Amino acid sequence: MQPCIRPWINTTMKLKLTSLALLASIGLVGCNESMSDLHAFVQQTKLKHQGKVDPLPEFTPYQNFVYAPDQLRDPFKPQTDQMESAVVASEYTGPRPEQGRRKEPLESFPLDSLKMVGLLQQREHTWGLVKDPNGTIHRIQPGNYAGQNNGKIQSVNESSIDINELIPDGLSGWVNRKAKLAMREEQ
Repeated sequence: MQPCIRPWINTTMKLKLTSLALLASIGLVGCNESMSDLHAFVQQTKLKHQGKVDPLPEFTPYQNFVYAPDQLRDPFKPQTDQMESAVVASEYTGPRPEQGRRKEPLESFPLDSLKMVGLLQQREHTWGLVKDPNGTIHRIQPGNYAGQNNGKIQSVNESSIDINELIPDGLSGWVNRKAKLAMREEQ
């Protein structure tokens, strides 16, 4: 039985291979069609879109710098006019912070973080009520200090608290600056 099956398989296989070769040749004949329209399209596209490359920008050449330290001021020594102001600072007679004074609680907060939330009057005494960033309300009056720039309370009234701050001027001296805490409504 085996010799009978084998010739039949060979014929079936040969028939399949022949039909496959015939289909491939028919398919290849279809591809032999003229591609002149494709070539024409490519030529037109090339003519329409001529590429242009911009020229490279011109760069200015690097100029060397020669550091001559003998001709320049030593950056680690103070300037002479600053030295003179330092000498004058030892003889400085303008405003300055009180030395040896105990810091008050509101001096640990920046002035812009404090809020005036009320006024308390009792007989001839008037106190301003100030809320710090932690939510604690402090009672202050003229002579107390607030803010981180040696701010001394000058006056307390219904709408605001007037403060006089001492700001360093950068030359070993101090400058007075007026500041104000205005009454704010709580939100």
